[in-house]
Amino acid sequence: MAKLRVAVLAGGRSSEHEISLASGRSVAAGLDRERYDVREIEIGRDGRWALGEGSRAELPVGAAEAGLPIPAEGRPPEPLGDVDVVFPVLHGPFGEDGTVQGLLELADVAYVGAGVTGSALAMDKDLFKAVMRDKGVPVVRSVTARRGATVENPFAYPVVVKPARLGSSVGISVVRTPEELEPAVELAFAHDEKILLEQHVSGVEVECGVLGNEEPVASLVGEIVPLASDWYDYEAKYAEGGMELVVPARISAESTRRVQELAVASFVAADCEGMARVDFFVRDDGEVLVNELNTIPGFTSTSVYAKLFEASGVPYGELLDRLVELALERRDRRRTLRY
Repeated sequence: MAKLRVAVLAGGRSSEHEISLASGRSVAAGLDRERYDVREIEIGRDGRWALGEGSRAELPVGAAEAGLPIPAEGRPPEPLGDVDVVFPVLHGPFGEDGTVQGLLELADVAYVGAGVTGSALAMDKDLFKAVMRDKGVPVVRSVTARRGATVENPFAYPVVVKPARLGSSVGISVVRTPEELEPAVELAFAHDEKILLEQHVSGVEVECGVLGNEEPVASLVGEIVPLASDWYDYEAKYAEGGMELVVPARISAESTRRVQELAVASFVAADCEGMARVDFFVRDDGEVLVNELNTIPGFTSTSVYAKLFEASGVPYGELLDRLVELALERRDRRRTLRY
């Protein structure tokens, strides 16, 4: 039987470029070479595509959509449309926000993860929270500000200030005094034209993975314990020894069930498929609040999403297999629709 041709797409134009490359390398290494013919595609910070492991050949943005050849090492050039599945491991804007997903839809190529709508919605924390509130999913309270507006804090201090459309805690500040608000707002606006001021929640930060298409399932719940900082910032997420993941989370059985229930509910409400990691706060009084949903979570074998499913009985290699299968299942299902 011929191997499935899987293209791992990593890098991208966002500030999460290096994190994406690490995820992409891990996914490419984790795919079973007995089952898959793996090609690696790197998108540079300048938007150009480096094609084939170790190759410096480049194509402009939109090359795949145009059907230009994608040379893979040791093989003749072939169009991206001849790849069976694309595994996007792009974090942040220009990859996790529906842009690449739209290109792959135009090319009629199966791909891992949420589609255009779910990707774009989850990337925009303002719109995501609006949809969750409409669907009855409890979220952390926040207000939105656009560039040029007068920004005032309606909450007690501390308050969280963040870009509306970014991840990995880039551009985020925990503001503890009124004097710290203005520089935090300036930092957030340096990354996006829309920002959020969020109520600071006292409690336990937990995360839950979701896997599936029409029948998604939740992983065990993991508790985030920052070690490199007093909150889960960039250093805590990515520095060696920056955080500890406790699985299962040290919360009540009732809170655990509620987190898993809301993880699946928010996944469905956001029109997601394939995979997502949902981040929560469990307040001191036991109330569970959704904070964010990530459609392309960090994807090394030691990343939270992978570790949550490993603890749930789905090891890394099997997790990759299931995501590839879900991508093909969705593509085949959608091909039965009439447009």
